[in-house]
Amino acid sequence: MLELKGIEAKYDDMQVLFGVSMRVDANEIVALVGSNAVGKTTLLKIISAVLKQSAGSIILEGRDISHMSSMDIVDLGIIHIPEGRKLFPHMSVQENLEVGSITRRSKKDRKSNLEMVYGLFPKLKERRRQMAGSLSGGEQQMCAIGRGLMGNPKLLMLDEPSLGLAPIIVMEVFEIIRKLHEQGVTILLVEQNVQHSLKIAQRGYVLEHGRIIMEGSGEELLENPHLKTAYLGL
Repeated sequence: MLELKGIEAKYDDMQVLFGVSMRVDANEIVALVGSNAVGKTTLLKIISAVLKQSAGSIILEGRDISHMSSMDIVDLGIIHIPEGRKLFPHMSVQENLEVGSITRRSKKDRKSNLEMVYGLFPKLKERRRQMAGSLSGGEQQMCAIGRGLMGNPKLLMLDEPSLGLAPIIVMEVFEIIRKLHEQGVTILLVEQNVQHSLKIAQRGYVLEHGRIIMEGSGEELLENPHLKTAYLGL
């Protein structure tokens, strides 16, 4: 579905990504793992055209989308759920969800998608008139994921969905991601929680210092000695 070829990126004169190449096949979860400040979020921003790469190309279903705008990228079905949720705190839960269906391809499905999101997250339906900023951290993450689903995603990109959540809520979030995959959603998951993310991923990539240093199935990476030492403390 998605292929990245030789992606490079800079902030001013500082290069942060070096020839990153990877792929996400249809109907799979791909985990991109690594420590802080290695370029994971930058890569997602490049895919969603929030930032522009300095070299390389982005191919969606055989089509080069490297020079498209963010709005066009969303309209193609690449939905980016950013780190920190980025909800509109003074808008209601339902208003935040409806913002997710503003593109041409998703407006027509707004009503049915809203019913689907409320079916997946009953707590959001209970709190649909509540201001999003007053929700708990876990509820805000549910709202952010729900808003993404309102856009009819072909590819759902989640950036650190477990960040700042209590351990029991982290488990709920990963269970939600697993259920979405079972329903046919293709997912690119960026996470510092290496163990949980690789357990649910079909394949994974390890990013260090702006370079892909390792790739394989989730199971293979979890058994890799370097990864065990560097990320799992084993």
